[in-house]
Amino acid sequence: MSVNTMQLKGKKSKLQEGYEKAVGMLQGLCGRISAGIERVPMKRMAAYAAVLFVLSILPLLLLGRYNVMCIDDYDYGRAVHDTWMETGSVWQSVQTAWRQNMEFYQNWQGTYISCFLMALCPMNFCYESAYVVPVIMIGMFSVSTFVLGRHILHRWLGCDKTGSSFVMLMLLFLFYQILEEPFEGIYWYNGSTHYIFMESVWFFALTAVSASLWSGKQSAERGFCVLAAVLSVSVGGGNLVTGLQAEIVMAFLVLYTAVVNRRKLLPVCVPFLTGSIGFLINVMAPGNAMRSELDPSTGYSAIASVLLSFYHAAVFIIRWTPAFAILVWLMLLPVLWKLAKQSGKSFEHPVWVTVGAYCLIAAMFTPTLYAVGMVGLARVDNIIQMVYYLCLFMVTAYWMGYFSHRKETAGAALGSFLERTKGRMTAVCFCLVLFVWVFTADKNTYTSISALRSLVNGEAQTFYAEAMERHAIYTNEDIVDVEVKPYSAKPALFAFDDLTEDSGNWLNLAVMQYYHKAYVRLAED
Repeated sequence: MSVNTMQLKGKKSKLQEGYEKAVGMLQGLCGRISAGIERVPMKRMAAYAAVLFVLSILPLLLLGRYNVMCIDDYDYGRAVHDTWMETGSVWQSVQTAWRQNMEFYQNWQGTYISCFLMALCPMNFCYESAYVVPVIMIGMFSVSTFVLGRHILHRWLGCDKTGSSFVMLMLLFLFYQILEEPFEGIYWYNGSTHYIFMESVWFFALTAVSASLWSGKQSAERGFCVLAAVLSVSVGGGNLVTGLQAEIVMAFLVLYTAVVNRRKLLPVCVPFLTGSIGFLINVMAPGNAMRSELDPSTGYSAIASVLLSFYHAAVFIIRWTPAFAILVWLMLLPVLWKLAKQSGKSFEHPVWVTVGAYCLIAAMFTPTLYAVGMVGLARVDNIIQMVYYLCLFMVTAYWMGYFSHRKETAGAALGSFLERTKGRMTAVCFCLVLFVWVFTADKNTYTSISALRSLVNGEAQTFYAEAMERHAIYTNEDIVDVEVKPYSAKPALFAFDDLTEDSGNWLNLAVMQYYHKAYVRLAED
């Protein structure tokens, strides 16, 4: 045997020893984490998940300190801003918002609740108050999603409340890290109010309807019914994607109640009726027809829109299921198995539940296909993405219940595997989730890391200082011909269009009219 061969074998032996040592250390670490997770009660795990979620959204809220007014906020808020500057009266400003809302209903769009709220942009009253927008939008959407998801897991699927809370907190953590368009769902008042806020109202309404179904007290049943009826009218006056979603789900609940428990039919029918009336008022608005005549874009026929919706639902489901989402899903599989196995529900129709969830997701693509012949509007995709994640976790829990209650099925092998792994699978996937989240190469991949990066490197502070310099010029009555410098820095999450050098650009015109200037444009280099 040659000397080179002996040296090569020696190197291989050392590499093998190092590899085996590293594998052993990793197995030991996973074992200790697994054993630790097994000893941690679910209540404490839910508390840890809550801490993780709060820490993850904290950079988003801190970045909101440097948020500013932008895009359609100017057009929808101009009349209210003028009233506020002239009178200083909140009541008269609200009246102006309602009058403008009625004008829009006749001449532009029928979303009478959204338009009213969009006119009342907080920055109309205090320009520096844009920081409240992410607080409102994250607060409303996260709370409504948590309440609805936890209610479904506990009431409809029979899962433990604490375990359901843990699942929903991890779902929210997942959603806000890979949100389709963070700017339009968190920081932009106009866009997030129209979609995120109104979807939140619908989630609260649906929870109230479901609570009336499960309530054993007549007084509580009536209270939930009244609350759901009021919220349903608001949902009907919001965006058409949420409105159509509400109509479909409420129609199904009415049918379900008529078959299963007719005594509860009235508490479901009343919100369905009020919501349908509100939705009809919305779609029958004269402004919708006038706007369609002005807009040259045309959509597909009703049948084609429905068929294409199923295709686009599949495309976007794949898009919204990256490795990060898969890891969180795998992490929760043992938890969902344990929760579903302890449930007293029968889980008899997993296929129908899966098909129904997919149809619901697909239906949310139909309005934009029918109206403008396209999908991919980011502010719309934000709410569809959340509905997809809700459906994914609820359907997974249902299948876990189906398999855990039928030992003779093929799913018994899956259940046996999940039980053998104990907390190891959850521990490993959780470590991978944190590793990918923190150490990803592109620091703008996940919203919290991107926000933290913008705060640390100072681009958020620089952007805000320059935005306030612009505002000082806008509010200077001695300056009527306005030229401003381009932003030298802007956080990645603030992905909105800026002014241009063309004073006739629509955004330039919006700012010009809002501040009553002769023209507004970017200064040429």
